[in-house]
Amino acid sequence: MRVLLLGAGGVGSAAVAIAARRDFFERIVVADYDPGRAERAARGAGDPRFSAIGLDASSAGAVAAACREHGITHVLNAVDPRFVMPIFDGAFAAGADYLDMAMSLSRPHPTDPYRRVGTKLGDEQFAGADRWVEANRLALVGIGVEPGLSDVFARFAADRLFSRLDEIGVRDGANLTVDGYDFAPSFSIWTTIEECLNPPVVYERDRGWYTTEPFSEPEVFEFPDGIGTVECVNVEHEEVLLIPRWVDARRVTFKYGLGAEFIEVLKTLRKLGLDSTHRVRVGGVDVAPRDVVAACLPDPATLGDRMHGKTCAGTWVRGAGRDGRPREVYLYHVVDNAWSMREYGHQAVVWQTALNPVIALELLASGAWRGHGVLGPEALDPQPFLDKLVEYGSPWGMLEQ
Repeated sequence: MRVLLLGAGGVGSAAVAIAARRDFFERIVVADYDPGRAERAARGAGDPRFSAIGLDASSAGAVAAACREHGITHVLNAVDPRFVMPIFDGAFAAGADYLDMAMSLSRPHPTDPYRRVGTKLGDEQFAGADRWVEANRLALVGIGVEPGLSDVFARFAADRLFSRLDEIGVRDGANLTVDGYDFAPSFSIWTTIEECLNPPVVYERDRGWYTTEPFSEPEVFEFPDGIGTVECVNVEHEEVLLIPRWVDARRVTFKYGLGAEFIEVLKTLRKLGLDSTHRVRVGGVDVAPRDVVAACLPDPATLGDRMHGKTCAGTWVRGAGRDGRPREVYLYHVVDNAWSMREYGHQAVVWQTALNPVIALELLASGAWRGHGVLGPEALDPQPFLDKLVEYGSPWGMLEQ
């Protein structure tokens, strides 16, 4: 297996650190728009299997050319979702398999955005599914932690724990703090703005996919391992678009534990137009307001030494157990920032995200996972993946609710 890893930011660099401890691949070429950043990530592995190149991820042709030059078999996309389609198309053109952690972007319904879906997350990728099948190639989409591990949990619950699924609800929460900052997101603010301010999508079997207002349906959820209660709200996320394609559930939701302060900041950015990706003229320079916001905030990859606490990703499921009786469980994965920094030198949120595509690559290399077309994680057997979590030293848990 020869991997082109696009993106040497927080998640990409963490993926390098994780993969360096495994032996399933022949080479990983780390690519970034900034060649120096790619070089630092590759050099940090201290492993000759890693090399670095500069690459413009907005060019499908450049991605395809890099794949051909380096004999790439698998492309791992670790850049933000606005670059999904050129990387996706470039991998296909070069005959490589493809993995990402965030899917092609949505576009709200033009006249009724808070009730009806427009272009959904991943629609552009699924539109090309037939050609991937015909080419005998795999595009494994949404294989981070959320989406990714959360979808694996959904499939595990359907296969092993329940006879009827009334609701699958992904619930994400943390008690992370960052010394020295009043506001310092632990993940890409560009992506956070995208998913939090777009109309959230909900799925119901009798209604299909529909949208609601941002931050709707607040609920207090109890997270494990000392994190405690966190208020969670509806947010647009890929699981709601992926899970119903392969798992029969009456309802699918995604709720994120943002906190009141974070929500107010996001609302203020929207009110001022600072969430926009459309360029405006400032002092003779064209800039996108959202890019300015991102540039003004600290790089999440650099916050690990100042972060404290734990992050939890998980899937809450209710319905009827295998015995037909009512059942409610929370399948979860917790990472302590102190542990991930001590063991890998990467903060908890980016490390937890990066872990899952590395596991997926190993399962593909061994043949434990295989498939063709555009597939989500829930299309594949969950057990090998969950076993690998334990093997990698980061086990998952389950709570009966």
